[in-house]
Amino acid sequence: MKARVHVTLKAGVLDPQGAAVRHSLGALGFEGVERVRQGKVIELELAETDAAKAEASVKDMCEKLLSNTVIENYTVEIL
Repeated sequence: MKARVHVTLKAGVLDPQGAAVRHSLGALGFEGVERVRQGKVIELELAETDAAKAEASVKDMCEKLLSNTVIENYTVEIL
């Protein structure tokens, strides 16, 4: 079973990488990009076959390692 985790910064947390990407897009001629927020996607291959158990396990992984829950949000997809 596969899982995909999307990790993004919480609203109000500064995103210097996103700002750098926005600036670079403007320098390359892509006008009209007002804001960029950067995040990460983590894909996991799991041995678990029960979707509910897999989701619970991945959420536990996010809380303990994959996401800094003080400044980041995450969503879990079971594929």
